[in-house]
Amino acid sequence: MAQINENYLKLQAGYLFPEIGRRVREFQRENPHADVIKMGIGDVTLPLTPSVLRAFHEGVDEMAKAETFKGYGPEQGYDFLRDAIARSEYQSRGANIHADEIFISDGSKCDTGNILEIFGQNNIIAVQDPVYPVYVDTSVMGGRTGSYLKSGYYEGLVYMPCTSENGFIPEIPKERVDIVFLCYPNNPTGTTAGRQELKKWVDYARKNKVIILFDAAYEAYISDPDIPHTIYEIEGANEVAIEFRSLSKTAGFTGTRCAYTIIPKNLVGNAADGTEKPLYPFWYRRHTTKFNGVSYPVQKAAAAIFTPEGKKEVKSTIQYYMNNAKVLRESLAKLGFTVFGGQNAPYVWANSGRGIKSWDLFDKLLQEAHVVGTPGSGFGPSGEGYFRFSSFATHENVLKAMERLNKLKW
Repeated sequence: MAQINENYLKLQAGYLFPEIGRRVREFQRENPHADVIKMGIGDVTLPLTPSVLRAFHEGVDEMAKAETFKGYGPEQGYDFLRDAIARSEYQSRGANIHADEIFISDGSKCDTGNILEIFGQNNIIAVQDPVYPVYVDTSVMGGRTGSYLKSGYYEGLVYMPCTSENGFIPEIPKERVDIVFLCYPNNPTGTTAGRQELKKWVDYARKNKVIILFDAAYEAYISDPDIPHTIYEIEGANEVAIEFRSLSKTAGFTGTRCAYTIIPKNLVGNAADGTEKPLYPFWYRRHTTKFNGVSYPVQKAAAAIFTPEGKKEVKSTIQYYMNNAKVLRESLAKLGFTVFGGQNAPYVWANSGRGIKSWDLFDKLLQEAHVVGTPGSGFGPSGEGYFRFSSFATHENVLKAMERLNKLKW
């Protein structure tokens, strides 16, 4: 009989966001007439912009003609998209990243979950707490942790608490680690890391031969000129960092699926015999073996984002969501919540100030206000007592949700 991967037995309950979906569906079955406003799962509401949609149609039309039909494309992505990304997102910011170091994929969630495949089992991994659950859950699935502990942590992982006391910026680990997951702008806290903070991590990684896995899925929401959009703006980062980017929240590609990962060619890891090996060929081999590439029409649509017209449209979309974030911040503060994030990120991280646990607050808001957010404890023990609100709802629903919260009896 086939043996199961028993690491899956260590996982606690379901993945956070499907669990939220399950609870909401159950509530809606029991309350079919309830108007539920969803600001939990970070799914966008605005449609694809005109230039993106136009390029998408052009790509589909090309697939309908024999002379322009595309079959299998390059697994790592078409040159026209990789070139556009390299120029627009990296070289324009002084980052020495080239098109052939960019791998197009169908989502940064997938890439951050799969990247550990190119690293050995004995690496010690550090994560922020609270943390995007994919980093932890895929570490568990891959057999890189011990058992689940009563503390809410997994044995074998190094957790870096991010609290209001430290400004949600983790301290450098005191113990030895080999790989560090960092996410900025941060999901779930909505906080950002400035140039000096990122330099501290890059210098630490260079000195200690640590690899930084840098999730920059929300970089497009940065408006402060002093906050880097990419870790590669920091000198030496291409010696120690892999960066993940997504078009899901940037340009409404949650249902279209397109993202990219940067593997600098001078980034190395150690083999068992102590020799240094470049990581680029490992990810290239993994990517081209297990992935057949993003579809041509999607990549053509994605390339439109990096045109002057596309950039203008994306900026307008982001401003719409950031206006929602402003409403959330101000409204929650008036209700007595302690509020963080929502200024260079689309998430607002809030504590009710009433001593209510995260899942209890989730149930209260769902049952009494018909509003859905994300319980902070779902992101890790340090998230207990907090709640994440997403700004990706329609502006009308954000206003309506805040009106409902204002009428709640606490």
